[in-house]
Amino acid sequence: MFGQKFEGTKKTTCFPSRIRKRFWLAVLVGGALASASHSQTLPAKQSAQQSPSKASALLAQVGIEQKLNHQVPLDLNFRDETGKTVKLRDYFGEQPVILTLVYYQCPMLCTQVLNAVERGLTNVSLDMGRQFQVVTVSIDPRETPELARTKKNVYVGLYGRAGASEGWHFLTGEEAQIQELAKAVGFRYAYDPQSGQFAHASGIMVLTPEGKLSRYFYGIQYPSRDLRLGLVEASEKKIGTPVDEVLLYCFHYDPATGKYGLVIQNVIRVAGVLTVMVIGMLIFVLSRRKRAGVLGSVGDSRVRG
Repeated sequence: MFGQKFEGTKKTTCFPSRIRKRFWLAVLVGGALASASHSQTLPAKQSAQQSPSKASALLAQVGIEQKLNHQVPLDLNFRDETGKTVKLRDYFGEQPVILTLVYYQCPMLCTQVLNAVERGLTNVSLDMGRQFQVVTVSIDPRETPELARTKKNVYVGLYGRAGASEGWHFLTGEEAQIQELAKAVGFRYAYDPQSGQFAHASGIMVLTPEGKLSRYFYGIQYPSRDLRLGLVEASEKKIGTPVDEVLLYCFHYDPATGKYGLVIQNVIRVAGVLTVMVIGMLIFVLSRRKRAGVLGSVGDSRVRG
């Protein structure tokens, strides 16, 4: 999106052909959305050049401020992809939630964020709609439920699992509600009337079933391992497996990078415990064999006697 640079952008050409096809399909649909809805199209003034001072002032308003453990206001009203008025709390209560703030006519960055979410979740064995929810909210108050529905059809189709339609929700809303939600999660963005676009950072949030911010992930690549561990932690380990608990012990979430990193000390501890267990089992097996051998020798001597 406007004014943002990301190191990971150049890596998209390295995706396998299947991923590239899915990426460009989403991009093309995004373009079709923009051209098919002129009443919603933002003014095209992209040819005009901004002064460096204006661009700097705009970008100074953009960023993501982490508010870990902060409660998100769940009584905010939005419209779902059918046009029905809903409250944010309708998607909370039982499962962790991945929240994405984008806008549906974004020319590039928002599409990459949504692609990355879908791509990362495709390789997570947890099922959207059954074990977690995804809520995508447009930051543009002029966008309509029709645009949201078209976007939903694309990404639910790409995800391709049963129940995804009930698990991934695309919302639109009034400016005051959008701004209150964005402020609550620390997502700072700005509208640029000269280009007709929104300047914003790229990132997603994971929230607990109660609506508290648990994890932030930055950029346009969200590794499946990080998404899974984030969801397991946000659920207070109510989803996942014992293996996830071991991984959470060995991998530590770093708020500065928005990623899970290997904790060497914990790995050494786990390796030490496993080593002691293996040695203990080996001693036990050898002692059993030795005892069995001694008893066998005594039995043989009695038979010979």
